[in-house]
Amino acid sequence: MNRILEPLPQHRELVDWLKNHEREVWDWFADSERQTQDAEAVRLSLLRDTYRMDAEGHPELFVEIAAAKAALGLESVEVHAYQAQGDSRLNAAICYLPGEAHLIFTGPILTLLSAMEIRAVVGHELAHYLLWHSENGAFYRADRILHQAAAHPNAEPSHSQSARLWTLSTELFADRGALLATNDIETTVATLVKISTGLSQVSGKSYLSQADEIFSKSKPKTEQLTHPETFMRARALRLWAEQDEALDASIVRMIEEDEGLDSLDLIQQARLTHLTRRFIQHHLAPPWFRSDAVMAHARLYFPDFAPRSGEDPELAGELEALSKPRREFLCHVMLDFCAVDPDLEDLPVAAGIEQARQLECLSHFEKIAMKELKLKARDLKRLKEKATGMLAEAKLAQP
Repeated sequence: MNRILEPLPQHRELVDWLKNHEREVWDWFADSERQTQDAEAVRLSLLRDTYRMDAEGHPELFVEIAAAKAALGLESVEVHAYQAQGDSRLNAAICYLPGEAHLIFTGPILTLLSAMEIRAVVGHELAHYLLWHSENGAFYRADRILHQAAAHPNAEPSHSQSARLWTLSTELFADRGALLATNDIETTVATLVKISTGLSQVSGKSYLSQADEIFSKSKPKTEQLTHPETFMRARALRLWAEQDEALDASIVRMIEEDEGLDSLDLIQQARLTHLTRRFIQHHLAPPWFRSDAVMAHARLYFPDFAPRSGEDPELAGELEALSKPRREFLCHVMLDFCAVDPDLEDLPVAAGIEQARQLECLSHFEKIAMKELKLKARDLKRLKEKATGMLAEAKLAQP
């Protein structure tokens, strides 16, 4: 299969964000002495809690490990295999140490799967190693930072959402490693379904059709915390195998939240902050709106705020694509500028009404305007009727 295994855009964005915004944390997690201590703890835990398998006692397994290593270009990596004790769930996992991959199988997974399906599982787990080891361990460092931040008692929702997005993206990346190992999408998908259902006989071809049918009837988004739903993984894998041009956009729709403000991850926070700045620049574009009081208020949002010179041609499309809760958030932003300068009288409210119409959230703007500005229904109705004309007159009156 002529595909290169590369990190997803979500991985790159989160790594770049951590490097740029949390440099001290990023550097702290690079401490080599701390990593050595962690490695010794991992090795001891594996010896204590598992049965270690070797090539002499389990030659069939190590044939598939060797094949998966070759497919992923990891021939030089030392791979160890273990069977977990006291866990009946069908699963596999990996403990990553620099230069070493420790595969842990749980439940009867090795007896349920065929040889090629075992190769798919090993390819999936070794893809985790490939990601974490690449670029001097940057992605492994990001993985540790995001998950430890999310587990902290003082974590914000954005930390949890970021760790969730990272994990979901990593599983999709690892599925691609499984496909590279087998070079057979039907086998790879059948492996996913077997592990999730426990069935001994599964048709990967049939399940791919089932996934296509689901997407033809809806636009599903994952509700899971660590692994996207199996039909989404099958769909994402097919798009990657076919080198579909819409792959990245399709994955965004599957795994990235686009609802209220509480579901923002760190990257979405940064995007919404940037969009809010551009929206305020657009909203305050008329010269009549840019009084000293209004500009001072804008700088409470962004201390370095300055009016935009020229148009922002992409803004309209980005606003149209926003979820309803995030468009309503912008209504609250507009409302902030309706009462900061009494000399502007009703013009800021008229501007808010017109912009809310374009955002298709006029009813929400009316509701909060009546509540916060103490506007009476008849006065708001009058402003709605006159808003377009009022703004046109204000524009003509500009010097």
